[in-house]
Amino acid sequence: MQSTSIKLALAQINPMVGDIDANTATVISTAREAEQSQAADLIIFPELVLTGYPPEDLLMRPSLEWRINRALDALCQANLSVALLIGYPRVVAGRVFNMAGLIRDGSLVAEYAKQCLPNYQVFDEKRYFLPGNQACIVDIAGVKTALTVCEDIWQPEPMLQAKAAGAQLMLNINASPYHRGKTQERRQLLTERALQGSMPIVYVNQVGGQDELVFDGHSMAVNADGSLAMQAPAFEEGVYFTTLTLGSTPQFVKGENAPDLPSLASIYRALVLGVRDYVNKNGFKGVVLGLSGGIDSALTLAIAVDALGPERVDAVMMPFTYTSDMSQTDAADQASRMGVRYRSIGIEPIYKAFTDGLAAEFQGLPLDTTEENLQARCRGVLLMALSNKKGLLVLTTGNKSELAVGYSTLYGDMAGGFDVLKDVPKTVVFELARFRNTESEVIPVSVIDRPPSAELRPDQKDEDSLPPYDVLDAILERYVEQDCSAEQIVAEGFDAEQVRQVLRLVDLNEYKRRQAPIGPRLTKRGFGRDRRYPITNGWRIGD
Repeated sequence: MQSTSIKLALAQINPMVGDIDANTATVISTAREAEQSQAADLIIFPELVLTGYPPEDLLMRPSLEWRINRALDALCQANLSVALLIGYPRVVAGRVFNMAGLIRDGSLVAEYAKQCLPNYQVFDEKRYFLPGNQACIVDIAGVKTALTVCEDIWQPEPMLQAKAAGAQLMLNINASPYHRGKTQERRQLLTERALQGSMPIVYVNQVGGQDELVFDGHSMAVNADGSLAMQAPAFEEGVYFTTLTLGSTPQFVKGENAPDLPSLASIYRALVLGVRDYVNKNGFKGVVLGLSGGIDSALTLAIAVDALGPERVDAVMMPFTYTSDMSQTDAADQASRMGVRYRSIGIEPIYKAFTDGLAAEFQGLPLDTTEENLQARCRGVLLMALSNKKGLLVLTTGNKSELAVGYSTLYGDMAGGFDVLKDVPKTVVFELARFRNTESEVIPVSVIDRPPSAELRPDQKDEDSLPPYDVLDAILERYVEQDCSAEQIVAEGFDAEQVRQVLRLVDLNEYKRRQAPIGPRLTKRGFGRDRRYPITNGWRIGD
């Protein structure tokens, strides 16, 4: 009797880049569970799941070919009744392709080479892969099914090609990183493609953190009319099921749709996942950070505890002459609320040792930012020593606004391994702190309400050196994320002198950002993989 439906399993998993053996074992165990628990007919895994994404120059290793062949052999020999759609790099005559392969009844029965290779924002696939040039249509329970990979769904040609080849269903495997608003972009795109091809689409995305990228999952199934049939949760590993009925027009049975997360909740979850995976995948026992009593370190502490648990988080207050009593009280208060290991280590003796050693060199010269930077560097030395001795990763606490204009100290507050707030503007830092406190008030309200200060000199306020953060962030968004010129920004009503000051600071401080720790990417134009400007250049601010 011919089947009237197909049970599809969407494997939203978190592979480890480079660990092909472990990823292969995860594919097998996940597939076995799906066939046993739900009698799935086909389980679909993310793009390049065998290597993890992005594998970068691991794709150039000479052993890649035999490692992948060994993994494919293991999958074919796993004695699975469920069919597998998996992603992997395939070496053919010395050239590498980004493949989707269908394994059924112990054999690799079909392969599709990704045609559209992204080479923008964080993507660099043309460095590694040769593009495919034709559709791959396979029969799945009588349904002509097109295999595609990630970027193929973002361009119209692969869908038109599949439709011309008679496809009735499209499967699209992905490693699509998160940024704010990405879920809505994907869903709108899938609706357009489904209508364009008059066929349903299954979209499977990986989840997890990989260096500065965070993958949010949100796998989904869309019917031929563009309607959403099911959507998996964001930032959660799991296998999610959908059923395709096999009438004259294949259609998904309406299933559960995990709700979209509100913007702040989505950002916060991305930060938590990014921290958790970076720490765990790199084998750190835990983290240590400087807890200053300010809002950046307060939010970083909350994210770290939510990612790892309080038992794996150390917080250190490092007071100096200019550190206020309120800062010390608030830091101790938050540490107590969150249950982390906390202590205070004064930096006066360390600072004095530095200044005494430099006294002859500094004789006759006035106090300036050099002495302020020395305070920050004393703290950086302490945190790195604790990191070395205890196997803890140092979390830095600089936000995107500060990094943009260089309001940070090399080898001081920038010393560390991972910057949680690297792509979070200061105004959003405040919003996230308030958001986290709606769950439980772990950040003292006084930390959120007081004017931000580095406390490196008497009565210092951030706005002594910078425009108000709402103005600063609005200018930075236009310059850094939208590539607007100074004239375009001024034309929107911003003060011309402030605009030129901010843009000049951004350009001057590229050298600092090149030496900064990585951090989770949340926007379309984060510092690091996205925005790549030369340090040495003669470009003039203007048009």
